[in-house]
Amino acid sequence: MSDTYNALAGFAQTFGLILFVAAFAAVVAYVFWPSKKRKKDFDDAAQIPLKED
Repeated sequence: MSDTYNALAGFAQTFGLILFVAAFAAVVAYVFWPSKKRKKDFDDAAQIPLKED
């Protein structure tokens, strides 16, 4: 393989890893950030499987 291909592949892998780690951290922060409205929404969603139709 050429040096250019290896450099671009390495950059893409590193950038992709950083991007996905940042996205994961953002989702975790969104879920655990204290908010009364979000807590109510998550609690309501958690009860959906237990509701009778």
